[in-house]
Amino acid sequence: MNHLYKLLFHFSFLFLLSSTAAAAGSTPPGMETLTPEMLWKLGRVSDPQISYDGRYVIYSVKYYDLAANKGQSDLYRITSDGKSILRLTNTPNANEFNGRWMSDGKIAYLDDSEGDMALYTMNGDGTEKFKAPNMPLNISAFGFSYINGMIYFTQDVKIDKTVQDLYPDLPKATGKIYEALMLRHWNAWEDESYSHIFIGKFRNGALMDEPVDIMKGERYDAPLQPFGGDEQICWSNDGSRLAYTCKKLNGKDGANSTNSDIYVYSVYNQKTENMSAANKGYDVNPQFSADGMKLIWLSMEHDGYEADKNNIMVYDYGLMNQANLTDAFFYSPEKALFGGDGKSVYFNAAIDGVIQLFNINLAQHKINQVTTQMQDVADFCVGEKGNTEIVIGNIMSISMPNELYLINPSGGKPKKITNVNAEILSRIQMGNVEKREIKATDGKDILTWVIYPPGFNAKDKKKYPAILFCQGGPQSPVSQFFSYRWNFQLMAAMGYIVVAPNRRGLPGFGQGWTDQIAGDWGGQAMRDLLSAMDDVSGEPFVDKDKLGCVGASYGGYSVYWLAGNHEKRFKCFIAHCGVFDMTSMYGATEEMFFVNHDFKGPYWKKENQQQYDNFSPHRYVQNWDAPMLVIHNEKDFRVPVTQGMEAFTAAQMQGIPSRFLYFPDEGHWVLKPQNSVLWQRVFFDWLDRYLK
Repeated sequence: MNHLYKLLFHFSFLFLLSSTAAAAGSTPPGMETLTPEMLWKLGRVSDPQISYDGRYVIYSVKYYDLAANKGQSDLYRITSDGKSILRLTNTPNANEFNGRWMSDGKIAYLDDSEGDMALYTMNGDGTEKFKAPNMPLNISAFGFSYINGMIYFTQDVKIDKTVQDLYPDLPKATGKIYEALMLRHWNAWEDESYSHIFIGKFRNGALMDEPVDIMKGERYDAPLQPFGGDEQICWSNDGSRLAYTCKKLNGKDGANSTNSDIYVYSVYNQKTENMSAANKGYDVNPQFSADGMKLIWLSMEHDGYEADKNNIMVYDYGLMNQANLTDAFFYSPEKALFGGDGKSVYFNAAIDGVIQLFNINLAQHKINQVTTQMQDVADFCVGEKGNTEIVIGNIMSISMPNELYLINPSGGKPKKITNVNAEILSRIQMGNVEKREIKATDGKDILTWVIYPPGFNAKDKKKYPAILFCQGGPQSPVSQFFSYRWNFQLMAAMGYIVVAPNRRGLPGFGQGWTDQIAGDWGGQAMRDLLSAMDDVSGEPFVDKDKLGCVGASYGGYSVYWLAGNHEKRFKCFIAHCGVFDMTSMYGATEEMFFVNHDFKGPYWKKENQQQYDNFSPHRYVQNWDAPMLVIHNEKDFRVPVTQGMEAFTAAQMQGIPSRFLYFPDEGHWVLKPQNSVLWQRVFFDWLDRYLK
């Protein structure tokens, strides 16, 4: 087995070298072609935070060492005008991240240099780094009030009994006993612990008293697991109230529901109030205004639907009423923050294939679009410098990883203030990105990104192979994102034209467009994908005999479904962590609300049978006629690994050329550096075999 693995790896690497060399043939002198290894040399910018006086921004940059198969995150400080940059941390073999300003101008952050995660503080210039006394280890999030020096932090608390608690004479038993859903979630089995919020007084870089667990005895997590962070918890500036997100449901009720709520805990009377009890969908990410008189949060109306339209709700403590700030807004906000003066709210939202920044004037109830560029405002923070509002955006595009920009709240072109990857990107020739509108079978327009190989010229009369990219989600936009795995510029650099449609179900085109995919997985969305590919493959520069189809998650489902219904369009397929059999998927996934909504309920109900019969890809495997690469990961509990194994078995038993790439240590995504490069090598090896 080891010898076979080495041969396979060597064979894939040779294919990669040959395809890279071929693609690089048209690269101008002094320029390079993007490769998988280059992606892991890029610094990854994240988590900008503006100081209270608006003068500085701290942010994190993570660099990876491919040979060591790990990364290192450090903190940097930049002036808000971008004129001066200072590296704050640089501890070998350690990660410093999650930098947060304190009211005295110092910075608190998380540091794993001693093995366990610990809270540290330092001066605003990076000097005098200290481990915070009396703070517990392995906290996952923290935050401060501006006044009164209050801190919150989150930490796992053991509440349920283990097997050893029940049977102390079996100390080496490894079994787990479950009596209710969920057994596991995304990439981890449920354990006996829950993430709780603790509060206390923090003075001179130290915890001053015994912290209080404000969720004592509760079998619930705050923030929501596994993806929630400090965006779901917020102090009022005076430290009198703490707002947090929690879904206070467990067992089957928790698996069936998205009903999280916004809770506000009073430090003075130790009472907790549910601010969103009337709403039955997701309520997340509370934020207090500077004066503490208003509270905003994101809210989805319908229970059990994770891709419902987000609205921005506001509760006014003075008027004691609640209002919807975006009821008439056509799109779905992703993040919302008060402006520095509390008179406005900023939010980002996908609109026509790009994530843009918007501003709400609270007095006029007017929404203005702040950015219009063909770049995603993936994240942002807001502050004040004197009487001037400061907005810093973390912005990316298909051709550029995240960098920080200074955004003018009144509009205009954002100003780039970091250039973390300028040296590498200056040496790489990127392909042109085209925004194309394509007619669907029902007459609607499908916004489709088309990415061309570097040096592409339609007048050369050269024909190129093309790849249809099927997006996952199923409700995640194909925006101007820069991916480190599904990287469109990397695919183009390998000599492929990439076709990436915003098919039915993807946000950014109104909630009606998003909602259409529910209960119709194999319907209009599939026709949209084929319409996009047929349009682009009709161009004289596309080789219609060399078309491939690739995708992950719902995109993997799309690959499996199209493999049985493509009418000989495609010469090969690649499915990553895709749904293959909807019936077995229903019985093995974890968040039951997802399949109950998108599949319209369980397979054993007679009224749902047609849904499973018509749209499950395994019903069409007898029509498979093109090579299939299946990629799946052991720790993917959203789409369990057996889905990929079933698809591979179906291909093998029918004599269809097929491969199975398996990662025992990855979840729904491939995150480890060398695993990612292996993924890319096998991916392009497969495409090159059948499309070149």
